[in-house]
Amino acid sequence: MLKPSFVLIGCGKVGSALACLLQEKNYPLVGVASKSLASAQRLAEKLNCQAANKPEKITPQAELVFITTPDREIAQVAQRVAKKGGFHRGQVVIHTSGVCEAGELRGVREAGAFAASMHPIQAVADVETALKNLPGSYFALEGDTEALPVVTTLVSDLGGRFFFIQAKDKPLYHTAACVISNYLVGLAHFSTGLYQSFGLSRKEAFQALLPLIRGTLDNIEQNGPILALTGPVDRDDEETIKSHLNALTQKVTQEEINLYCALGLYIISIAREKGSLNAEQAARLQTIFTTGRIQPRILERLKIK
Repeated sequence: MLKPSFVLIGCGKVGSALACLLQEKNYPLVGVASKSLASAQRLAEKLNCQAANKPEKITPQAELVFITTPDREIAQVAQRVAKKGGFHRGQVVIHTSGVCEAGELRGVREAGAFAASMHPIQAVADVETALKNLPGSYFALEGDTEALPVVTTLVSDLGGRFFFIQAKDKPLYHTAACVISNYLVGLAHFSTGLYQSFGLSRKEAFQALLPLIRGTLDNIEQNGPILALTGPVDRDDEETIKSHLNALTQKVTQEEINLYCALGLYIISIAREKGSLNAEQAARLQTIFTTGRIQPRILERLKIK
């Protein structure tokens, strides 16, 4: 079956990986465009296609146009291409932003083309890992009814899975993805930093903690996030939590103490949902974590024991 041809605007990590993967799946690549011609030429040489720094010169030749620029540039890039006559009737224009709706593709619908967004729920640190991780990932899809069958086929051909989302829900959807990905990185940095305080390098600390991270993810996969909960909050271990706070006050900033306490307060609600804490136990733990968020000098005077 003949696949639709495509053009890529934006030669960053996500765009480059998508172009490579789609070309491997026999989607004809007309060309790639970037505001930096040198950047476009590097990718074009690898993929044996045209390069341009004025995308409207190559977009009319394609059935699909991917705009994989930073989010803040999507609207202006689409509008500029539209004003130059770069879109045509029946064409499908797709952006890959998690937070922007398909409507950010300014001028596309006015040209008779269809707009869609196709966001991979995946962390893309570099092109090589993206090539490995995007197949099998979920994609959140949103946009014009006429465009969505094309986009679902694209995702299926990439070996991915998908669900549909309404435009109004995209900011909350993207928030959830950032929490599970970016904040996990922050927690790894916080945790390995604590191990540095007693002599391990951050690399050594991460290697020591990695089996725990993987074990936790396995537990979540097998049992879901509620039943996977373990630790001092889950078992109502007040003394351990107090020892954590006392240790933290000697070693870290108030910002990090606040982070520990905020997470502890949230985990109490999970333990309540799990049924491992009753209301009285939860209230006592809430007092401990709330007190821990007070400035260290006050905390020392309170002498949490």
